[in-house]
Amino acid sequence: MSAEHLGWAVLLGAGTGLGLWLAIVRLPALRAPTFADRIAPQLRAVATRSRLFDEAGPATPFGPVERIFRPVLVDVARWFSRFAVGAATTGRRLAQAGRDVSVLDYRVQQVVWAGLGLFAGTVLGVAGVLTGRTSTLAALLLVVAGAVGGFALRDAVLSAQIRRREARMLSEFPSLAELMALAVSAGESAGGALERVVRTSHGELAGEFARVLAQHRAGTPLRTALSELSRRTQLAPLARFVDGLNVAIERGTPLADVLHAQAADVRDLSKRQLMEAAGRKEIGMMVPLVFGVLPLTVVFAVFPGIALLNLGW
Repeated sequence: MSAEHLGWAVLLGAGTGLGLWLAIVRLPALRAPTFADRIAPQLRAVATRSRLFDEAGPATPFGPVERIFRPVLVDVARWFSRFAVGAATTGRRLAQAGRDVSVLDYRVQQVVWAGLGLFAGTVLGVAGVLTGRTSTLAALLLVVAGAVGGFALRDAVLSAQIRRREARMLSEFPSLAELMALAVSAGESAGGALERVVRTSHGELAGEFARVLAQHRAGTPLRTALSELSRRTQLAPLARFVDGLNVAIERGTPLADVLHAQAADVRDLSKRQLMEAAGRKEIGMMVPLVFGVLPLTVVFAVFPGIALLNLGW
């Protein structure tokens, strides 16, 4: 049997096996409802949140296909969660990224990304084996690397989303703090100033303040809602702002002075970060200067003299 026929046989056999496996695991006898699923209809009356406000969308962008594969994906994600550590850390990172999804849905997304990487690695490995450019061992390593890379890529995307969101929140923070200070100076209370900021502002930090205001209107004390904001965002400047605001509310310190000072601190922090970034860029610019521009300058300076010496000889 040639290598081409062997590759097609492996591909068709894998597809047939996957179809049979999906048909078997979807049998009702193998997917009996759990005890929690059976008693859920009786406990639904104690839910404090209406399902009409549930905005959780599909975990994958594949629409109807997800409805077919989602039970299997959920089972795989739950099986993986038994061995994965840091569920609390993952939930905190999802909150930092502003993603209103559960840890299980995020695990499902990781499994989907790993499956896409596995598929890409399989296609490349089979193509390499069929063309004779890749050995069987290298193709297997490529398949494994694709799955692991897809799984790790989803985590890297989440980290990038957290960094971008934190940068946007820090850029919005001084203006919102100044706006709150002006509102407090005009006679507004802390809650009134927060409501004015939410009503007139847009952005990531304004959305977090809107969440704090919604919790406060629902009966949560303002200090508790602000502390929850500090734990949810994990930003040091915002944590200092919340601590100063809570101390001012508790002890009766003038809020306007506290807010102006916090805004000035964040602006100073932005200036320091800009200077540090400029210093790193300056060091990075030395590499093309030393290895690119300087040798050319030396050549242009020395070559005419060498040419004149050669003519003189």
